[in-house]
Amino acid sequence: MGTGIKQIAAESQATLGSIYHFFPGGKEAVAAIRHSCEEFAAVLREALDRADDPAEAVLSCCRDLATALRESGWIDGCPVTAAALETLGTDSEIQQACAEALNGWERLVRDKLLSSGFPAGDARELATTVISTIEGAEVTSQVNRNEEALLVAGRQLARLVRSYGIEAPASRT
Repeated sequence: MGTGIKQIAAESQATLGSIYHFFPGGKEAVAAIRHSCEEFAAVLREALDRADDPAEAVLSCCRDLATALRESGWIDGCPVTAAALETLGTDSEIQQACAEALNGWERLVRDKLLSSGFPAGDARELATTVISTIEGAEVTSQVNRNEEALLVAGRQLARLVRSYGIEAPASRT
């Protein structure tokens, strides 16, 4: 397996955003974003599949992210966010890859909500809220170098999901 963009950033003590900034539009940067997107999608999928109740699944995801971020020394946050911010206002391949990542994560959450009985419109809007909140909370946790923002976001998102009054599907056997 080759050297990953996260390893390059860590070894050079550079942020992922600066790596993407200095290699704008490069195939390597786009490939790294897509790889990072799939890494996060796997974490998200695993958390969403772990609990039948979508509120618990979202809370679990936030807890997992908080733990991973702390264990990384607050540096292993979402590289898609960093790359997206570095390429705002462009129609670059990097910006397109970032949009695809965010949209894909929203689809994962939306699909969980739909399978739990949420109406399509509510599932779509709630999925956007979940991903947007998690992304913002992750950045806040990184900046503050503590887990609190992700843990609070998880609790509040779970409360929001429960507020729809949709019962979690029966446990799988």
